[in-house]
Amino acid sequence: MTATLPTLDRQYDPTITEDKWQQAWEARHVFKADPDHPGEPFCVVIPPPNVTGSLHMGHAFENALIDTLVRYQRMRGRNTLWLPGTDHASIAVQTILEKQLKAQGQTREAVGRETFLARAWDWKEESGGTIVNQLRKLGVSVDWTRERFTMDAGLSQAVLTAFNRLYAEGLIYRGNYLVNWCPASQSAVSDLEVEPTEVDGHLWHFRYPLTDGSGYLEVATTRPETMLGDTAVAVNPEDDRYTHLVGQTLTLPIMGREIPVIADGYVDREFGTGCVKVTPAHDPNDFAMGQRQ
Repeated sequence: MTATLPTLDRQYDPTITEDKWQQAWEARHVFKADPDHPGEPFCVVIPPPNVTGSLHMGHAFENALIDTLVRYQRMRGRNTLWLPGTDHASIAVQTILEKQLKAQGQTREAVGRETFLARAWDWKEESGGTIVNQLRKLGVSVDWTRERFTMDAGLSQAVLTAFNRLYAEGLIYRGNYLVNWCPASQSAVSDLEVEPTEVDGHLWHFRYPLTDGSGYLEVATTRPETMLGDTAVAVNPEDDRYTHLVGQTLTLPIMGREIPVIADGYVDREFGTGCVKVTPAHDPNDFAMGQRQ
């Protein structure tokens, strides 16, 4: 008698298997971590995707790699936890919501804080639900009973506790720092969110008179409007034209404040007049000079 072999479809249909096995794994708590389980602990926190829409191929690739590692450690007998969750991406979500409001002829100021926050939480549920569903479709071996969101009360408290400990141990500090300010969101944004562009400018020349009345330094700048925040004029320590003036003071035009002449290796002797106005609250290089001096 000849056995009849089952006929396989020519193309793989994920809907037949993926949902079935994901439901089976979750129903049987296959990937649920038990603190009392024997075996050396192995824990991975999922790189939490931002709730800004849906996952892309980069997420799929990343999670496939982590899933392979986690499953390997689980098969080795280790007490394994892969913790799932999502991240808030507050500024990006705010931008998305403001675009939605604009399309409706509204603004966040007009709807008010509470209404805007309520919309943000609604968006989190919508986008977060999409992301979680995508992760389930991928079949990642996470412990869904421990799913978290970075704005959860417990997690927020844990973050505050961690930062307080780091501060108390002297590992982090608080201080004034130069930030990238977004006038649209009214918030500081990371350097990673900024795309610097070079534009052709124009050099303006100003005379900064020496306080003792013996002369002046000529400063060339592309941003004369920042003069109001000048705290010094810098020259290169090897520039013989100006070394005799280092340590003296100048009277800042318009403002009438006394500011020092300082020496700093950042200054390019060949650019402009070789004298650079220092505005630490305006430019990262000026900020660095301000800290050094």
